[in-house]
Amino acid sequence: MIARFKDLCLDASDARLLGAFWARILDGELADAGGDDTRVDPRSARSDAESIWVNQVPEPRVGKTRVHLDLRLAGADPAALLAAGAQLVREPAGDASWWVLDDPEGNEFCAFPARDGTRPGPFELVVDSADPAAQATWWAGVVGGTVEHEPNTSSVVGAAGFPWEYWVFVGVPEPRTVKNRMHWDVEMVTPEPTALLDAGATLVREPIDEAHWWVLADPEGNEFCAFAPRPTG
Repeated sequence: MIARFKDLCLDASDARLLGAFWARILDGELADAGGDDTRVDPRSARSDAESIWVNQVPEPRVGKTRVHLDLRLAGADPAALLAAGAQLVREPAGDASWWVLDDPEGNEFCAFPARDGTRPGPFELVVDSADPAAQATWWAGVVGGTVEHEPNTSSVVGAAGFPWEYWVFVGVPEPRTVKNRMHWDVEMVTPEPTALLDAGATLVREPIDEAHWWVLADPEGNEFCAFAPRPTG
């Protein structure tokens, strides 16, 4: 393990509007993150990695949502999500037992029916991939955990700092062509990203005065931010 999962970030044209929506559906608290940015914090903070940073960006959303959350519903249907402002994209059909929804800016996410013994809320982070097995194996090498393989899907379970059950990589035919609207941050175990670069990450941007972290890309070009470890004591 050379880093741990830190948190999730979502680009937005209107960070206050989008942050308020995600706070409503996740039963979270909306916090001011400075400037136009917001942050969705869990009400019962089991882990600071569950915060979702909603960042104001100038560019509009284009293309398919290649990183999304899967949610477990509190009931048998997504009526509460629709009432909160989600839009229905697809009803369950065939082997797909879940609903596909859009948030107010068109970012797709999936909602699964309630299941006995599980709490409602996010349970998977899902990433489109050209080679799911290679991607899951690479990320498990970075943040720890074990890799589980299924046809066209590979998952990381038990990654350091990861607040949900599964980190899922799903095979898709289309390549990534634009910046992901949703990305994740990691906290490194060392002050510099040398180990990440040696493992195969690519440097996108060095730290700057207003952004004291590195921007890197994984082997399939998914950008992520890498932070130096927080001081202890």
